[in-house]
Amino acid sequence: MIDSSILQGKKAAYFTLGCKLNFAETSSVAQELKRYGVTNATKGETADICIVNTCSVTEVADHKCRQAIHKLVKQNPGAFVVVTGCYAQLKPQDILDTPGVDMVIGAEEKGSIIQHVMEGMTSREDSITRQNASPCSSPVSLHSPLKDIRSFAPSCSRGDRTRYFLKVQDGCNYYCTYCTIPIARGRSRNGSIESLVKQAEQVAADGGKEIVITGVNIGDFGHTTGESFFDLVKALDQVEGIERYRISSIEPNLLTDEIIQYCATSKKFMPHFHIPLQSGSDDVLKLMHRKYDTSLFRHKIELIKSLIPNCFIGVDVIVGTRGETPEFFENAYNFIKSLPITQLHVFSYSERPGTKALEIPYIVTPQTKHERSQRLLSLSEEKLAEFYASQIGQIKPVLFEHAQKSRPMHGFTDNYVKVEIPNTPELDNKIVRVKLGDFNEKKDALTATIVE
Repeated sequence: MIDSSILQGKKAAYFTLGCKLNFAETSSVAQELKRYGVTNATKGETADICIVNTCSVTEVADHKCRQAIHKLVKQNPGAFVVVTGCYAQLKPQDILDTPGVDMVIGAEEKGSIIQHVMEGMTSREDSITRQNASPCSSPVSLHSPLKDIRSFAPSCSRGDRTRYFLKVQDGCNYYCTYCTIPIARGRSRNGSIESLVKQAEQVAADGGKEIVITGVNIGDFGHTTGESFFDLVKALDQVEGIERYRISSIEPNLLTDEIIQYCATSKKFMPHFHIPLQSGSDDVLKLMHRKYDTSLFRHKIELIKSLIPNCFIGVDVIVGTRGETPEFFENAYNFIKSLPITQLHVFSYSERPGTKALEIPYIVTPQTKHERSQRLLSLSEEKLAEFYASQIGQIKPVLFEHAQKSRPMHGFTDNYVKVEIPNTPELDNKIVRVKLGDFNEKKDALTATIVE
């Protein structure tokens, strides 16, 4: 039996790349290590344990992961270094070949990361004692084949912000031609509604007011338990003490009309949706193997705006995928421009080994990708500024977040408008009504005055 006292008094450093789900999982690991007596290494301190939670959505993400690992190893000599996440699942050997790495943990083993860390640290200390070996002994790889990635590791954490992130689902059964997520995270699986409601109730007991519902493909919730995402939405809506829910990202074909209608009348589900489009061209959507067309997407957006006129709608778009001809891009641009959406999250296509997209012959040059990306980012800035301007003068509830002394305090309205006020510590984690004013100096938030 492993002695958990090996963790007592140790200091840990964490580095997370990628999606909100990764950040939620890292935060949960940090909370669990804290229960074993591990504290966070502060700036300038050398950590005893380093945990890197990686992303592999693009080649740039892979590069950032490698940089982060090298940096942590250099800054924390002798630390027990653990690498997990999507890059660790997809390219474990690349990480095992990195000097200073002690353990690489795959998707199926991630839920037992604390146990693996204790076992690894104990083994390394025993080896040093017996052989007077260097702390940098042979790294260990803990991976299960893709078909065996079945477990669901729960996570509900706050991190450094006011909002909590509740992981309800993991993995994906969609095989879009550009994406490696099904390989990196496995098939769609989820926790039970009963267990997720209990986690939300604990958030309320801890004083949390807002929960972001997160996962890889949350609309596909229910494969493990035979339940549905709509069932989950209705159950969470009944939890006493939670005042706000946000749905982090949901596929347009899984965002049913009944979910939209329910959120339109719910006091707890905020007027805020994030919906991946990926391309506004039907031809490109077919090449991507997406499960909807632009007609369905427009229907969802127009239904939301008809029922919730002030709703914030964020949209993901990928530019420069294989097969995106100039004509297809122009069609996509004009379609997106015509939609009453609020903001775009624009990504440049990155070729991923093992994906079907590599079989598509037409290749977009890096320069063209950049040009298309800039056009869409400019369009996004216009739409966001227009939406913010439409909110000036309105009275809105804002959940404020902690800020360092002398710095302005920020928070978000129910419809996700960023608000800035002078630092007022007593408003941390408080929902207060404000009257929205003009743009702040940086033009990235609206100023506000408290309404008595």
